[in-house]
Amino acid sequence: MRSIADYRKERGFTPRRIDEEEIVGALHLRAGQRGAQLLDEGIALRASDIDVVYLAGYGFPRYRGGPMFHADTVGLLTTWCVRSPGSPPRRTEDPGFWRPAPLLAKLAAEGKTFNG
Repeated sequence: MRSIADYRKERGFTPRRIDEEEIVGALHLRAGQRGAQLLDEGIALRASDIDVVYLAGYGFPRYRGGPMFHADTVGLLTTWCVRSPGSPPRRTEDPGFWRPAPLLAKLAAEGKTFNG
């Protein structure tokens, strides 16, 4: 049986500490990314609709107001994917996974928000 250390060495991964803030940020970012895709594809009508689903159905922290509201609150330009594409995680099988959704990139470039 292959060990985790062998797998890391084979793939060129260097382990590092990941703090709670980075983990939470990555999870919220991915939710916002997916929400932006749903809006862009016309599957969801409004960002607030996505927030309601995440709050009522997925247990997103109520004090953050949903992933779309949270992204608006922290600022779209401050999200990892817009500020520095590919930052989290350091490695992934799909390099496009963290690339900003087209709508997210467009709104950030124009200084707009999902709910504005």
